[in-house]
Amino acid sequence: MTLFEKHRKTLEEAISASRKRTYFSPYPESPKAYPEDLDGKAKVWMSRIMNSNYDCLKQGEPESWIGEEVSPFLQVGIGVRYPVYSVSKLIYNSGNAQKQWSNINVEQRTGILIESLSRISLRFFDIAYATMHCAGQSFMMSFQASGPHANDRALEAIAMGYEELTRFPKEAEWIKPFGKFDLKLHKDWKAIGKGTGLVIGCSTFPVWNTVPGLYATLITGNSCIVKPHPKAVLPIAIVIEEIQQTLLESGLDPNIVQLAVDSSASPITKQLAEAPSVKMIDFTGSSEFGNYIEHLPKVTFTEKAGVNSIILDSVTDLKAVLGNIAFSASLYSGQMCTAPQNIFVSKNGVTTSEGVVSYDNFVQGLATAINGLVDNPKAGPGTIGAIQSEATLGRTKGISASGGQVALASRSIKNEEFVDARIATPVVISLDKSQSDLYGNECFGPIVYVIKTDGLDDSIAIARSLAEHKGALTCGAYTTSESATKKIAAEMNSAFVPVSFNFTGAAFINSHAAFSDFHLTGGNPAGNASFTNPEFVTKRFVWVGNRYMA
Repeated sequence: MTLFEKHRKTLEEAISASRKRTYFSPYPESPKAYPEDLDGKAKVWMSRIMNSNYDCLKQGEPESWIGEEVSPFLQVGIGVRYPVYSVSKLIYNSGNAQKQWSNINVEQRTGILIESLSRISLRFFDIAYATMHCAGQSFMMSFQASGPHANDRALEAIAMGYEELTRFPKEAEWIKPFGKFDLKLHKDWKAIGKGTGLVIGCSTFPVWNTVPGLYATLITGNSCIVKPHPKAVLPIAIVIEEIQQTLLESGLDPNIVQLAVDSSASPITKQLAEAPSVKMIDFTGSSEFGNYIEHLPKVTFTEKAGVNSIILDSVTDLKAVLGNIAFSASLYSGQMCTAPQNIFVSKNGVTTSEGVVSYDNFVQGLATAINGLVDNPKAGPGTIGAIQSEATLGRTKGISASGGQVALASRSIKNEEFVDARIATPVVISLDKSQSDLYGNECFGPIVYVIKTDGLDDSIAIARSLAEHKGALTCGAYTTSESATKKIAAEMNSAFVPVSFNFTGAAFINSHAAFSDFHLTGGNPAGNASFTNPEFVTKRFVWVGNRYMA
């Protein structure tokens, strides 16, 4: 049985879910769904890999070894060193490998790639602990985001790529009647990948943000170089190890996928990005560097900074709403591209089923809800995780002095498992709408602004303007009015921002589901791409046809 036949059912289910936009995941998100011994083995593996060379990759003899990752939970270097290769060597190997990869058919590529995801699923616990000690996510979030949810997004890219690559027939007989005779031609077509792809990873979601571009590049017949953030290499190195091993066992060059590591002091990202043979680039990170990537003469797919908003109008159950917003703002200490930053509330307050709650009481209610969450010893540490970088910690600590009225100061809480963890709870600051110099840009981390506006229309106008000029990935809205719902949707959608209405309970604006939710729209300054629409794959290859006289 070929790998394509082995995984055909998974592919067909993924395609069906993508078309219907329904729930689907072949990778359970509960750790209990996997063999019991994997967790213990992963802990042993993590202990063994620390302070050693990561020699599991299949890229040949390295020039040297480097590594600078620091665990946000331990606040010590994890000591893993990765193989270093020159940019010219990486580019050369990728070009050679791409020729081989592009010449196998889409069914073979699909089977190999889904097989690699199956193997990666057996490493979810390894990847989870690696993500914890690079990114600072709690174990459960690390397991889900870097494991099942990342695999879902990778499979989504494979399924979308397969659909687009098989949309047209491989060949056809073309007959044009000319009266006394027919003109007959035989035609064939081939989808040809554009060349080497580069995926530039980020420090907070080193797997989830990397694999969509990686697998979209691979399914379309291109080789790929992955350049992770130097502070978050280990999780994606495991993924690349498993892909390379799958390629090798399929008789293919493992350099079809390569890991390109560098250091903060000596980055190689621009050298790779500007290399003529690199034809497409996926990037997640700052708007400044993302703008540089977008202006290169390449095909680019970017996710940059955005200013996400929540618009408050009217609610049925204020306590449930405050709890939901508190969790959304606290999850992974706000270090998510979809986390809410600006909460717009009318100066006239919020209408509830029990009357109007004033602006000031709403602000205090949110502060109380956040305190109740983070001070819960069972829920708090696992929700907020740890701060990935010193820069984010410094920004959070210093934001109170920048202006506004502090309704809730950021502080540290105790994590019984990791007493040295770098922790900062959310800070809540009350602002007037005139203070756009404070809330008008992304303040990455656990920072929440509650902005007093002149009313619902004013809140909508400000949120829309920010999305148009600064970008936004998400928007939350709470209203019991049908007309307000329609207006918010129309205005925010016109700025290419999706809206999540009246989320409570287990529904959070931070989370986007593969096969159903498009992550980003590509329509505002937050990024020029979307996980995963057809354009995310079709821009990576071209159709080329030949014609023959019959």
